[in-house]
Amino acid sequence: MTLLSPSRSLMLVIDIQERLVAVVGEAERIVARTSLLLRAADLLHVPVLASEQYPKGLGATVPELARLIPSGGVMEKLAFSVTAEPSVLRRLAASGRNQLVLAGMEAHVCVLQSAMGLKQAGFEVHVVADAVGSRRPEDASRAFGRLHLAGIEVTTSEMVAFEWARRAGTPQFKAMSRLLRE
Repeated sequence: MTLLSPSRSLMLVIDIQERLVAVVGEAERIVARTSLLLRAADLLHVPVLASEQYPKGLGATVPELARLIPSGGVMEKLAFSVTAEPSVLRRLAASGRNQLVLAGMEAHVCVLQSAMGLKQAGFEVHVVADAVGSRRPEDASRAFGRLHLAGIEVTTSEMVAFEWARRAGTPQFKAMSRLLRE
């Protein structure tokens, strides 16, 4: 595993939707940390995509994140794993990015299955622990353990931001520092 690079990364937000946010523990933290990552991605020109699990039943991506996702960047799915949707895999492959940074819900279902499928598809996968959650903390904890055992990096939003930034003193780092202090 190597350090994240903004030129090789793609941010993937998995199913942070209205009805899930209403029941997932620490949803406010998850949304805040995902927002930080999306703003950092924008600053450093990291492309962003998002998935929505059965939006008819679970609602859309929460507004505070939806406004940070580029137009056309949301992909609907019915399968738990994004890799079970051929159009999603084609879109990820077409991006030319091999490092995927995942935030989302729920850790033990869609995030876990997506991360494992993406690793199997040849991507370097980084799951951002403080931007991921489940309704029950035990489910999230077990998911992080399984991800680690599967060779998937479990990281934090600040680790991602500093790896993308690489160095202090740049205009991007100064803007990133302001984001991190919020």
